[in-house]
Amino acid sequence: MRLRWPTSLRARLLGFVLLAILATALLQAALAWRAARAEADALFDYQMRQTAQTLRAGLPEGLATGVLPVPPEQQDFDFVLQIWSVDGSLLLRSADRPELPARAVLGFADVAAHGTTYRVYSVITGGLVIQVAQDMAVRQRMAGDLALRTAAPVLWLAPVLMLAVGWLVRRTLAPVERVRGQVATRSADDLAPLAGQDLPDEVRPLVQEFNGLLQRLGLAFEVQQRFVADAAHELRSPLAALKLQVQGLRRAEDAETRERALQRLDAGIDRATRLVGQLMELARQQARQAEGTPAALLDLVALARTVIGEAVTDAQARSQDIGLSGLEAALVTGHADALRLLLRNLIENAIKYTPAGGRIEVGVVAGEAPGRVALVVEDSGPGIPEAERVRVLDRFYRLPDAPSTGSGLGLAIAQSVAQMHGSGLRLDTSPTLGGLRVRLALPAA
Repeated sequence: MRLRWPTSLRARLLGFVLLAILATALLQAALAWRAARAEADALFDYQMRQTAQTLRAGLPEGLATGVLPVPPEQQDFDFVLQIWSVDGSLLLRSADRPELPARAVLGFADVAAHGTTYRVYSVITGGLVIQVAQDMAVRQRMAGDLALRTAAPVLWLAPVLMLAVGWLVRRTLAPVERVRGQVATRSADDLAPLAGQDLPDEVRPLVQEFNGLLQRLGLAFEVQQRFVADAAHELRSPLAALKLQVQGLRRAEDAETRERALQRLDAGIDRATRLVGQLMELARQQARQAEGTPAALLDLVALARTVIGEAVTDAQARSQDIGLSGLEAALVTGHADALRLLLRNLIENAIKYTPAGGRIEVGVVAGEAPGRVALVVEDSGPGIPEAERVRVLDRFYRLPDAPSTGSGLGLAIAQSVAQMHGSGLRLDTSPTLGGLRVRLALPAA
């Protein structure tokens, strides 16, 4: 069965702290055991040498075979004492102790016997071999007891530490719980920023980004509400006009009056259809801008040729000259459909406002900044006064002397496309044709 970490931050912190405490206790116990074992080895090895030297100095001449009683001061150390002759005969051994194998290595050696390991110290004196040995389990038991006594306080303090850490985590996460409560009790239309004071450094950026998201949503809702209100207002006029034209058609008494009423009705339907289409295009561009669709590589010159080819018929109908100048090819990163819509709107505006016999020039030139390509549309029309150049980019705004057939959405849609590409339309006077010049800078590939 696969174990899963808890999703609660508090539970994870407590779990990590508990593991850290246990790991610290184990590490401390291991270090204490190692240190205690080294001290026990040094201490008992010294005791064994002293015991051997004592026996070496006190052995009588003509030692007989027998059993050597263990001195009282050495009984707690489980020492084994043996004396051998040089021919391998056991002369004396300590009482109540196991007999070790008849092997002697001068100095210290580890000998396996009776299912355990003995630490043996051997020394030769007067033709005899004196051996002092001790079961290694005694040393390990002493080191283990010392390690346990060292780690026990940490283990006993673990519950206290857990309670203290739990209280600290609860106090630390209290601001996070407060923010959660603020979000949980909010209504759907409440986009006020969350309170970010007293938050941990790790959580404050999240709340700040969330507040930024709320601010962007507020702006988007405000724009959408204003768009709906403006669209409803703009649609009211053509719909009312259509209703009046239908009524006029019903009151027509002869064929000529009926034909004029039908023409006005047909023109009104065309205007309403164009307005609805532009509203749909504007909403679509705003949705694409919100989605953040990645840009693709495209040839801006080829795109401009296509749009100009579609607009040539309308320009020729007004005896206007339309052409393309500038670079032979220009690779940029952008959205082909959106840029096609932008250029079509700019050209349609230029055709509408340029007098008959005028000229419209579309240019693709190197941008003013490195790594940028500029799309330029200029005409020989009346242009736009400098004071109005910012307002004409707003939706449904028309110049006072603008034709009544417009809806004030063409430049607004183009501006929305420009913003999608991280730029904006720049309006000024054409230095060569004298009318309006619109520039858009795009990133070169």
